[in-house]
Amino acid sequence: MKTTVEVPPNWRRNFNIFLSGQFLSGITSMIVQYSIIWYLTRLTGSATILSMATLLGMIPQVVLSPFVGPLIDRVNKKKLLIVTDLVVACCALILAIVGTLAASFPLWLVFISLFVRSVAQTFQMPTIQASVSTMVPEDELTRVNGQLGMVNSANFVIAPALGAFLFALMPMNLLILLDVLGAVLGVSLMLLVKIPRVLSEGEKIHLLRDTKFGLAQLQGKKGLWYITLIGALFTLIFMPAASLYPLMTMSYFGGTVGQAGLIEVVYAVGMLAGGTVIGLFGNWRDRMKPILLAYLVIGVTIALSGFLTPNATGFHYFILLNALAGIATPFFNTLLMAMIQQSYPPNHLGRVLGVLNSLMSITGPVGLIFAGPLADQIGVEKIFILAGCGTLFCGLLTWLLPVTRKYDQELQAEKVQKEISEGND
Repeated sequence: MKTTVEVPPNWRRNFNIFLSGQFLSGITSMIVQYSIIWYLTRLTGSATILSMATLLGMIPQVVLSPFVGPLIDRVNKKKLLIVTDLVVACCALILAIVGTLAASFPLWLVFISLFVRSVAQTFQMPTIQASVSTMVPEDELTRVNGQLGMVNSANFVIAPALGAFLFALMPMNLLILLDVLGAVLGVSLMLLVKIPRVLSEGEKIHLLRDTKFGLAQLQGKKGLWYITLIGALFTLIFMPAASLYPLMTMSYFGGTVGQAGLIEVVYAVGMLAGGTVIGLFGNWRDRMKPILLAYLVIGVTIALSGFLTPNATGFHYFILLNALAGIATPFFNTLLMAMIQQSYPPNHLGRVLGVLNSLMSITGPVGLIFAGPLADQIGVEKIFILAGCGTLFCGLLTWLLPVTRKYDQELQAEKVQKEISEGND
């Protein structure tokens, strides 16, 4: 059975329009997302509240991801991306209206908004990942994922800075309406994009059976299975620190919303630089080596952040360490996704990604449940030390296991053997 799809002849132009739509809808959504987090930080100053907000954002990924995968393989991906964008826009519109009519935003409605956004992202993320593998030639996957990472990083660069500026300038209810504008622009461009159909599109969905199939496919690649389990451990350890970045800046270092935005920008500039390197020079023979290096850099920089003195000098070093961590981040996410896309046929990819995304995020809520109260007790800086040391342990574990360390070498060997077999045929 043929499991590949025919890439559009004008794939580069088609993909560039796709990237443009992702940029426009992504940047407005992220500006609003940052503004909501800063609003909660300024309103409450509580690590527990920030952890709860992040927890609400992760629960849909854990619960829904295994069942989203079968849907992605069966439905029209273009329509699915459009619908989820419109749902987020409607949610933003409701929040803006309530914030206009009331004296302040009800905390419960803010949490519901974050939850709905996460549900939409749970559908969008694997849909985009599965779509990319059908839109570009296979030998361009690593570079194209790097370029997609560059767009996401550019959003991270612009959104915090622009968000901090607008947060100080505009009422929150008007700022939220940017999400509606971004959705309109993103959907307009998505209408021009061609996403090829896959064999499984239109077939009947069997949620439990399809989820079991995705799990079996993932477990069938032993190296990738262990990489996923280690990634789940990394999420458990790292997510508490990731959720407390605004509190680290504003409470520990005594910074402002603008400085919290600056940290986000610096991290994102690093991600943009790392993504640029991948986008230009991404066809490495062994992609596990840069992934291992990423574990090392992220672990060291995050751990050192917790040892900095809570003054202006310490904050300056915090900026530098986050730039280095940002450079390393795309090497893990982008290269791993390219390997996953090359490991499975397009009509299986949605089911595999659904299970994989769920497993990679399932431990995050567990860490977040304890992160807020623990940070309030021992200090947010101690959470960063624990996260950095845990990241180093995950990198060491990945390096010690031959099945994970050599996964990409074996994947590339299988690809060469497949090309030889097809050539002989």
